[in-house]
Amino acid sequence: MLKAKDIMTAKCITLTPDTDIATAARVLLENKINGAPVIDEKGTVVGVLCQADLVAQQKKITLPSFFTLLDGVFPLSSHDELEREITKIAALKVAEAMTAAPTVIAPDTGIDDIATMMANKKLYTLPVLDNGRLVGVVGKEDVLKTLLKG
Repeated sequence: MLKAKDIMTAKCITLTPDTDIATAARVLLENKINGAPVIDEKGTVVGVLCQADLVAQQKKITLPSFFTLLDGVFPLSSHDELEREITKIAALKVAEAMTAAPTVIAPDTGIDDIATMMANKKLYTLPVLDNGRLVGVVGKEDVLKTLLKG
């Protein structure tokens, strides 16, 4: 069975938390990739920035619904959720728009597990870590290419 190390892109494109959003969008588009790992100055993967994170910047803010009870006003949705949404929409740097603490995989993760994660959790950019070190990235295209080899 194929594993992450067999299908991953070893020479992966990365971003830093301080990269500005316009530059990050350009990097993703010019390289025709869905997303990229975000690494800090120590080389630690701290997040993943995907095209979906950037598309989210263009959406309308979903204002929370409220209900009243005995002259009190109560929100029906989380204040934290609204705050996260506003932060993403207003992001100027990758750190503000990325998905922090991303799901990562090991080089020996099987393609069936990778496909399951991608399908069930809608994760299309998975950093591959070996002993905490970034060694590659598996994207949805890497998985799709395996269909052509069979």
